[in-house]
Amino acid sequence: MFALSAATAHAASPDATPPVYFDWFEYRGHDTAFEAPLPAGHYRNPILAGFHADPSIVGANGKFYLVNSSFTYYPGIPVFESVDLVHWKQIGNVIDRPTQLDFDGLSVSRGIFAPTIEFHEGTFYVVTTATDSGGNFIATARDPAGPWSDPHWLPSIDGIDPSLFFDDDGKVYLINNDVPPGPARYDGHRAIWMQQIDLSAFKPVGPRRVLVDGGVEPSKNPIWIEGPHIYKREGWYYLSDAEGGTGPQHSQVVLRSRDVWGPYIPYPGNPILTQRELPDDRPLPITNAGHADLIEGPDGSWWAVFLASRNYQKRHYNTGRETYLLPVRWQDGWPQILPTDQAIPYVVKAPSWMQGQASQAPLTGNFVDRDTFDGPTLAAHWLRVRVPKQAWADLGDRPGMLAVHPLAENLDTLRNPAFLGRRQQHLRFEASTEMSRPAIGVAAGLAAFQSEAYWYFLGVRSVRGDRLSVFLEGRDGSGATRTLASREVPASAVLRLKIAGDEADYAFSFDTGDGQGWQTLARGVDGTVLSTDRAGGFVGALLGPFARDERAGRSK
Repeated sequence: MFALSAATAHAASPDATPPVYFDWFEYRGHDTAFEAPLPAGHYRNPILAGFHADPSIVGANGKFYLVNSSFTYYPGIPVFESVDLVHWKQIGNVIDRPTQLDFDGLSVSRGIFAPTIEFHEGTFYVVTTATDSGGNFIATARDPAGPWSDPHWLPSIDGIDPSLFFDDDGKVYLINNDVPPGPARYDGHRAIWMQQIDLSAFKPVGPRRVLVDGGVEPSKNPIWIEGPHIYKREGWYYLSDAEGGTGPQHSQVVLRSRDVWGPYIPYPGNPILTQRELPDDRPLPITNAGHADLIEGPDGSWWAVFLASRNYQKRHYNTGRETYLLPVRWQDGWPQILPTDQAIPYVVKAPSWMQGQASQAPLTGNFVDRDTFDGPTLAAHWLRVRVPKQAWADLGDRPGMLAVHPLAENLDTLRNPAFLGRRQQHLRFEASTEMSRPAIGVAAGLAAFQSEAYWYFLGVRSVRGDRLSVFLEGRDGSGATRTLASREVPASAVLRLKIAGDEADYAFSFDTGDGQGWQTLARGVDGTVLSTDRAGGFVGALLGPFARDERAGRSK
């Protein structure tokens, strides 16, 4: 997990300041939507809470494997494994070596878009787009836990959201979103293209043709037809796509043909999934539903994984686009996920082969997750912003503690700051840590991060007179970093920090072990700064340790 020894880290930067040590990090989530008791034989939605956008799924060797978009976060493209579609465990990442990709200079919501995963004759394939960082590529592995290959680039394939389809005759096709064949008639006019591909050489062959131009109802100027998948069932080829943009108008549509090249005829009952027709003021709303991938279970039932968001104040969502699971019903030869007048349920009857009632935590539901940093590598849920160029996170210097070596980069950098983040998975949460006193010239603490332009930093500095300055910084898209609150306190052996969120209401607290317990530095802080709707882009908020080198001339 890119964790080197302290000696190695210091060797890479001889004049580095002493690291800041974090003894533990605790995350508590307690959402109203997850409070209802879970009946036997049921599961909770979302199955992956916190931002896990653009899910794709495949079955192989009696198990299921799922991948998500990771944008410019590292390690990239998480790979999850399950036996029952409900209980998931992250087993690896497709992008886990700094040599594979470079996201420096990119905003957080660029990078890896919409990976899809397939399995054929003993090999796993992930095909995706490195947006503004190389284009479309395929990675392969014999074991989905890795190692995965370096990218096999597809320079002749423009556009985004590629997927692979393995036909019964041995031919393989690559399907993706790209510009329409002629001039775009309106903003958001896109097309679904297909071309045969030779996977032995990772090269497209033969003609590239349009399967869908615009969407299922071209006369209505549908926008952003994307995320295509082809399935074959009972002699029909089914082409399923997202449509409407990955916001409140998002939907899933389906077409079919007797020939892989079409023509593809839309389902008269489209869309097969959306939440756009429901009232905005409904309780505990789930929105943005779409970008589905379908899978057949061992009992012959079909299921769909897709993205959606849990909103507050109608339009805001700090938890990003999450992964949901619903059964698929086949009727008159067409797949249907959910009638357009029905809300996505939080509690659903589980697949028939699910055994036991094991908790879905810490991937969904209400839970407490405490990381004591006593393993040899960081837990899989920790993310870095862009690819690190040096090792600054270390578990070996002081076993049982996380050492973060400060870097000059601030949270507004387009490079890699010394920030480790885990997803905010709840509308109501607390994130806390215990840390060592930073050295003079270092600011360290906890960050709540949505993007380089939208974040909060609850930090601590050592100041003269054996005192500490506890402060809150923020950036809200205005282009300026502001100090929102600060307080000087006597230095102590114990230093704890906490960020608490309740929808749009955030509070920032500290505890110096002086007997006063948690003291509030700032409350009623605007949490919509961390909302994807306000910040733009495609990710959700992260929470975790951050350390910044502020010595003269070093902070960036």
